[in-house]
Amino acid sequence: MRPRVVCGIAAAVALFATACGSGGGGGQGGSVTAAAQAGGAGAHPVTVADCAGKETVIARTPTKIVTSNASSLEMLLRLGAGDRVIGTGFPPGKGTLPADIAEQGDRIPVLGEKVIPKEKLLGSGADLYVDTFSAMPMMGGGATGPSEEEYAAAGIQHVFLLSTACAGTPKAAKAPRTDLAGIEDDIRRLGAVTGTAARAEELVAGMEKQIGEVRDAVAAVPEDRRPSYFVFDFDAGTKQPVAVCGRQIANAVITQAGARNVFADCDADFKPGSWEDVVAKNPDWIQLAVRNRGSAEATRKAFDDAEAFLKGFPATQGLKAVQEGHFVRLGSEVTTIAGVRNAEAVRQIAATVHPDLVKNGQ
Repeated sequence: MRPRVVCGIAAAVALFATACGSGGGGGQGGSVTAAAQAGGAGAHPVTVADCAGKETVIARTPTKIVTSNASSLEMLLRLGAGDRVIGTGFPPGKGTLPADIAEQGDRIPVLGEKVIPKEKLLGSGADLYVDTFSAMPMMGGGATGPSEEEYAAAGIQHVFLLSTACAGTPKAAKAPRTDLAGIEDDIRRLGAVTGTAARAEELVAGMEKQIGEVRDAVAAVPEDRRPSYFVFDFDAGTKQPVAVCGRQIANAVITQAGARNVFADCDADFKPGSWEDVVAKNPDWIQLAVRNRGSAEATRKAFDDAEAFLKGFPATQGLKAVQEGHFVRLGSEVTTIAGVRNAEAVRQIAATVHPDLVKNGQ
């Protein structure tokens, strides 16, 4: 992972999942063979690619899967492949997973509270490792993950969630992410790899339905009339704010919700900023992005603390959003990390900033 000042959101979602990456569409590579898209358990071999376009052939349906964090874990649980997951890193915080998959998720062995130690990962017995981090230095004392040669020697095939793994790489699309196509592609890709392609299409269809309803509801709002929006990563610290830039998944979530990310024009996923930058943007709405604290009461207190900081800090107390109480209480996890719930985040933001157009999130 990158240094903490750049990867502010990573700190905020460490108990859920993390990667300084991007979301939405934009052609980041990682195609899946047509046969894999069409079939289920019998559709192997499946060919997938990493952020650099290097292809991996998955010869058969994996039976022992390890995930780098709770983002890919939740995808596998929703796809119906949770019974094949033998371990995870960055486990979901208590109360983070949706109720329908929480019990199964809680039973998954934790191989690392943060990044899985290299030796433990290679000795896990896995035949597939689903990775959100990509081939870059990983969080935890500057340690790096296994090489591709080491994965191969251990009999582990290595695939990525490209929507979060590729944004900081030279192959990353330069244009801002404005839709969730990249996340949907990840779900389809993982469905093909695990032989759950039909379920993947159901999940994607559900996301597209939610997003489509919001898109239709806000379609008549001109671009220059859409409210400006700042994601405040409270858990990264308050000394220096972190800009959530155009390549990040959150930019797509905000755009689909009918708002304008104030830092959409910075060509990165995350970038260290300054309070002067935020003041200059003077956003209409501020998202209080905090990670789930494990209980409703503790999470509510974190939101309260984030709001209190903005109201009391001299640099921000005069901002339009602060003066008008325009805060969106929405966790980091569903905004900046790839998953089915990105569509739910779109709906929640839209219902908050466009209450006359999107009623009760519908």
